[in-house]
Amino acid sequence: MGPLQGIRVVEMAGIGPAPFAGMVLADLGATVIRVDPPKRPGIGADLMGRGKRAIAIDAKQPGATDVIMRIVDRSSILIEGFRPGVMERLGLGPAEVMAVNPRIIYGRMTGWGQNGPKASRSGHDINYIALSGVLGSIGDEMHGPSIPLNLVGDFGGGGMLLVAGVLAALIESHRTGHGQVVDAAMVDGSLLLMTMIYSMFQEGGWSGKPGRNLLDGGAPFYRTYRTRDDRWIAVGALEPQFFDELVAKLGLRDRFNSNNQYDHRLWPEMQVAIETKFLSRTRSDWEQLFEDSDACVTPVLTMAESLEHPLHQARRSFVKVGPLIQPGPAPRFGLHAEQDRGAHAELAYDSRGILREIGLSEDEAEQLCAQGLVIE
Repeated sequence: MGPLQGIRVVEMAGIGPAPFAGMVLADLGATVIRVDPPKRPGIGADLMGRGKRAIAIDAKQPGATDVIMRIVDRSSILIEGFRPGVMERLGLGPAEVMAVNPRIIYGRMTGWGQNGPKASRSGHDINYIALSGVLGSIGDEMHGPSIPLNLVGDFGGGGMLLVAGVLAALIESHRTGHGQVVDAAMVDGSLLLMTMIYSMFQEGGWSGKPGRNLLDGGAPFYRTYRTRDDRWIAVGALEPQFFDELVAKLGLRDRFNSNNQYDHRLWPEMQVAIETKFLSRTRSDWEQLFEDSDACVTPVLTMAESLEHPLHQARRSFVKVGPLIQPGPAPRFGLHAEQDRGAHAELAYDSRGILREIGLSEDEAEQLCAQGLVIE
């Protein structure tokens, strides 16, 4: 079920942003067929394989390209996350694929893009966000840049950008009848996510020095604070009405209010005062105090705590796929609300079924498996 029901996607197996994009497309209702190499890739449990079917093909064997092309010919989207030139060397580049399926949307996920001075170089999330200005804007001058996991490059600026690109191209294809190549680069995507910060920087509202600005922990009303039990509280009281409620709850209304909230000269004093208050009680105490408040104060949860939090329980934010619990599909759709939170299938290897769907007989499928071109 889902808005992409009836759309077929071929995912060339890899790690990181491309399989994440494939998972999102499967969550949205697309039929995703993952083409694996003989030795299947992945990091840890294959959570991003949910909702997909898979076939393992040795792409280096003669005839492998023909089998993959037959799968592609029956699909609307292909996504791959290899370095530029890899798919071309396999005979599966955009020119070859579009000669077989002119309407295919060919989504390409790389770090540096398909062209440019670093296109052929290796890298990881940390490198892409370093050059886009993201990494240098997070942290503080004393401790240096703080790494935001691999959320900004791999998944936000990578996988999600690829999903947006292929879906936009799919709409164009329905209108024009022509396919499209989507060049999704993590360095571009992480830059795109920085649009508002670049705007603030050029208008003089961002110093360029990490830890001194409104949204990077420099503002005492938008940062984290340690509690008496060595836990953490997150404060995001940006707007005046929220700030007034924050200082009222903390008993600091006599010193600070929305009239002096943005007086930068008071920020060091304000931070010390708020810090001292939060250190005086446990995180649980503060949770109870701010539970029904609009002061924008929340506990900083561990992943284990997040799994059990009442908000996620009420919204059914996590789903169980096989033996493992994982974050559920997003966004949600009114017509598919129950299905979105329902049971989700684990990755299913279905080589014989996929071979039948592309028109091969049982004897032909048996021959491909016997020669090791398709691995069961």
